[in-house]
Amino acid sequence: MNPNQVLGEDNPFEAMHARFDLAANKLGLDAGLYKILRTPDRELTVAIPVLMEDGSTEVFTGYRVQHSLARGPAKGGIRFDPNVTLDEVRALAAWMTWKAAVVNVPFGGGKGGVVCDPSKLSRLELERITRRYTASILDILGPDRDVPAPDMGTDGQVMAWIMDTYSMHARHAATAVVTGKPVGLGGSLGRVEATGRGLMICAREALARLGRKATECTAAVQGAGNVGQVTASYLGKMGVKVVGISDITGAIVDERGLDIQDICSHLARVRTLDGYGKCDRVSNAQLLELPVDILVPAATENVITSRNAPNLKAKLIVEGANGPVTAAADRILDEKGIFVVPDILANAGGVTVSYFEWVQDRMGFFWGQDEVNDKLETIMVRAFHDVVDMAQRFEVSNRIAAYMLGIDRVATITRMRGIYA
Repeated sequence: MNPNQVLGEDNPFEAMHARFDLAANKLGLDAGLYKILRTPDRELTVAIPVLMEDGSTEVFTGYRVQHSLARGPAKGGIRFDPNVTLDEVRALAAWMTWKAAVVNVPFGGGKGGVVCDPSKLSRLELERITRRYTASILDILGPDRDVPAPDMGTDGQVMAWIMDTYSMHARHAATAVVTGKPVGLGGSLGRVEATGRGLMICAREALARLGRKATECTAAVQGAGNVGQVTASYLGKMGVKVVGISDITGAIVDERGLDIQDICSHLARVRTLDGYGKCDRVSNAQLLELPVDILVPAATENVITSRNAPNLKAKLIVEGANGPVTAAADRILDEKGIFVVPDILANAGGVTVSYFEWVQDRMGFFWGQDEVNDKLETIMVRAFHDVVDMAQRFEVSNRIAAYMLGIDRVATITRMRGIYA
């Protein structure tokens, strides 16, 4: 075992609480608010019986956690993954609370998950799981209650099934009940690219703070899903040389710079980097330790830990995934002087444009892509500087500053509303 490794550091809920405690202490949060904001408002676990195509019956487990409704309806994705746990969903719901507050959109935090492997399910089985899960959590869903979105293992089609199931029970088309839908069903232009675009904006602003030129920088992106592909493409358009990208099968690298458009075309055809023979191959672990200027962990949580943090060589980390860095690794990155744009700021482009989609659905009036992009730019730039300015003012890391900003905004609203008793 690495002597720096911290036992239990991979629990995302504990990692969230560790950062929350530091931020709450810096804010001087009173004991009562501390207890309220640290505790999820509601947790629902449901059994999902499904008739499989071979005639058998399986029972899947689903979760929906609403961490906070203080600032508005709960907002957060639904992931279909065999490794989903209640603690993971709790952590993700809390992160959504702080994330929505950091970019100052009127949502609380929620998250959902179903323990299943979408790659082993037929389309019909996936639809049955989605609809039964939706029906099971129907009482807590709604445009004014809880608004899901896609996450790992789900997409616009899954959101369409959720929207349709909810609408059948409501007896009217309720497009605002989910975001990340197909555009023809009330989705927003720019939503697919939103998280990657937000990451690019944060990287650009961070480079400016660091006095670095994009054209003189290299980058590696862990994750070749939607977020990873879009981020890599945008970084390339900025002039950054992207030298590595990975997916579950491993990483491809080329120190001369990757042809991101060619890689995206390959992924569109075969859905994996496996078989892309135009570059050298390395492991996902090796990709994280490449000698690059910018590292974008955009795959899943807990990829940078106390075990590998000492080996990172990047000068700037822009977190595309939720919780990619453990709390124990934070100290190591701080000591190394790495500028970290934390997840609850960096990947908030997704929830921001989800907010735009929700607003457009409720108005029944839709914006062009340029307008969506302009509004996203304004919000992300403002949030970036709010966080970095707070970090400097309180002499804390960007991550703790982001938590402080989010917690303070939720605490302020909670004080105004008071406690119903």
